[in-house]
Amino acid sequence: MNLEMVENAISRAVPVEIPGLGKYEPYVSPFAYLQRQLTPTRKNFPLNPREPRHDKVTDDIKKAVERSGLEDGMTISFHHHLRNGDAVIPTILKTLDEMGFKNLTLAPSSLPDSHDMVAGYLRNGLVSRLFSSGARGEVGKAISAGELDIPVVLRSHGGRARAVEQGDIPIDVAFLAAPACDKYGNMTGSSGRSACGSLGYAQVDARHARHVIAVTDNLQDYPLRPRISIPQYLVDQVLVIDSIGDPSKIATGAARISRNPVDLRVARNAFDLIAASGLLINGCSFQVGAGGASLAVAVYVKEYMAAKKIKGAFGLGGMSGYMIEMLEQGYFEAMLDTQSFDKAVTDSMTRNPNHIEIDASCYANPFNKGCVAHNLDTVVLAALDIDVNFHVNVQTGHDGVLRGAIGGHQDTAAGAKLAVIVAPSFRGGVPTIKESVTTVCTPGETVDAFVTERGICINPRREDLLKLARDARLPVKDIRDLKAEVEKMTGVPDLPEFDRSRVVAVVENRDGTLLDSVYKVRG
Repeated sequence: MNLEMVENAISRAVPVEIPGLGKYEPYVSPFAYLQRQLTPTRKNFPLNPREPRHDKVTDDIKKAVERSGLEDGMTISFHHHLRNGDAVIPTILKTLDEMGFKNLTLAPSSLPDSHDMVAGYLRNGLVSRLFSSGARGEVGKAISAGELDIPVVLRSHGGRARAVEQGDIPIDVAFLAAPACDKYGNMTGSSGRSACGSLGYAQVDARHARHVIAVTDNLQDYPLRPRISIPQYLVDQVLVIDSIGDPSKIATGAARISRNPVDLRVARNAFDLIAASGLLINGCSFQVGAGGASLAVAVYVKEYMAAKKIKGAFGLGGMSGYMIEMLEQGYFEAMLDTQSFDKAVTDSMTRNPNHIEIDASCYANPFNKGCVAHNLDTVVLAALDIDVNFHVNVQTGHDGVLRGAIGGHQDTAAGAKLAVIVAPSFRGGVPTIKESVTTVCTPGETVDAFVTERGICINPRREDLLKLARDARLPVKDIRDLKAEVEKMTGVPDLPEFDRSRVVAVVENRDGTLLDSVYKVRG
């Protein structure tokens, strides 16, 4: 597929139009959308009135699919709150394949490591278009090898919410895992044997999909109580299956606090910078990403807040057990939760009224009337690599193959007063700082600092932060100097080889413009 390409404001070549997807605009700047004359509009499917006491419940997956009106070429969505424990995507896709569907657009909020089976459905034609926050494992390998004719669209969580509300992702049928659900479709993620906590991504899909199917293994008496995350008037059917997943697999891999000494040194340096910034004061707000070193920063933040008797206003985003401990011990007034990172969090919202479930649009949609990410003081985020212009890559590995997810990375970096990227200076002998990252997922102009175990690099745009860091005698280094220091030990790695005539995926900025293109890997 030969595409007409144009260079965007950060010198990345992006397509102006993709057959099967439509026209695109190149990225300009983080908030260029505020200067546009066009007013974004919200699109919805029609209302769907039903007779009183309409029976919504079935245990027959194929019957539920037939009732939904799903046809070849339509768009289906799922949420990933059960992460690697999710059983709904495999169960539903297997059934759709058996029913002979073709050319569906798969639009989950993300795809975890455990969903390698999706690669087979990309190859056999069940799925011909994929919209996601991430692509890992066999799915990432299949995309990077050019096995899809139409490039995959990769979006942030806020960008996806915007795209759903604007109609860029027109969801025909949403299959929403419901850990607890009653016969009319009232559902929550905070109770049941498969409890996964917040349903923040599913809430957006439920409001905007043409047809919503609650998929549950825990049918409760009507009305569901004491908590409802998605109300019955948004739900068309209730599908009861044996199991929607295993919540013990929610907290795997990146979502655990690291015990690695290098990661802990990185976390300590990041905390020292945050403390020096002066943002850790009464009424502060804070978010950490899912990476182990990022989560470890929270440990140091808690110790500091205890010593200084500081009480923050809120914590935000994906919620770990440690952040909920900070809420319960009084370090924050509230936690605003779009996604729960471990099983220990799942019933907290039922117990604690200050653990507040918010949807992905409220979290980070840049086009609504005010998302919480824009009220954030400090965010700590992980990275696969970063370049000398502070552009961050969280999608492609050193071999150029897709293996990560954007999540809320670019949303919170854009919205926070202080966006700190943390990573070891090298992994497996490969340096983290590149002259130019393979894939830009978060533009450098939204990143304030990059922190490693060997030092802290401040974006030259933040002269104020540089002064504060130097006044605090922190180990500040120019990012090019740190790059050279590390490369003396590791050498300069060979770059992956790409077929640049073949775009296999595009990275959207949260406003829908294109940040970068991902190319087919040679070999």
